Amino acid sequence: MKILVCISNVPDTTTRVRFVENNKKLDTNGIQWVINPWDELSLTRALELKDDQANGIQTVAVAHVGPASAEPTIRKALAIGADEAFRVNAEPGDAYFVAAQLAEVVKANPFDIIFCGIESSDYNNSAVGGMLAEFLGIPSVSSVSSISIRDGKPVLTREVDGGKETVTVPVPFVAIVQKGIAKEPRIASMRGIMTARTKPIKVLEPAATEPLTAVQEFELPPARKKCTFVDPENPKQLIELLQNEAKVL
Repeated sequence: MKILVCISNVPDTTTRVRFVENNKKLDTNGIQWVINPWDELSLTRALELKDDQANGIQTVAVAHVGPASAEPTIRKALAIGADEAFRVNAEPGDAYFVAAQLAEVVKANPFDIIFCGIESSDYNNSAVGGMLAEFLGIPSVSSVSSISIRDGKPVLTREVDGGKETVTVPVPFVAIVQKGIAKEPRIASMRGIMTARTKPIKVLEPAATEPLTAVQEFELPPARKKCTFVDPENPKQLIELLQNEAKVL
């Protein structure tokens, strides 16, 4: 079997976000880019499955939709252990556009299991995985927290209201993964970092697809109010603040 992990290139969560062009575009100056955390955990689990030869996983690949500036992030995925990488040479656009481009990658390079993180840490759309499955006409399983191979068949555990559900699904399929898929992201070894430098990234031109949505404006949350310290000997002031400012009493 072959596994494809779809990865996003997202700002590190410690990055101070700014917008330009009338708040329609992210200011990329000074941003540290990383693999989307859910995708990194997906890659870790895919490599764990490959490590066990009994599972019969021959290849773990990654795919990304983005410009050449995203290649350092793709190289990190290769350093962690991915065997090959695909990059669709286009700005990601919306979820529909990204899913359509990833579908073309899979149509030209068939895979048995396709991992998608449940959401990206920048847009939180939770849409690409389901759309990708629809474009390909294959099953998808959402909220996957565990996956294993038993007797040559994938067995998935997913979170449901009040508990868990274990299902089997025929390949090919899309697994939309969330917390629990792997304990910790795999760290790239020095050997992995060195070999990743020479691994080729297959660059594909985008299919003729137009995004269905466009950003009108981004808006930052309001600045946090200054913390007010209250003298422990003055509980009356605390009550007044809770009543008049916090309005929780």
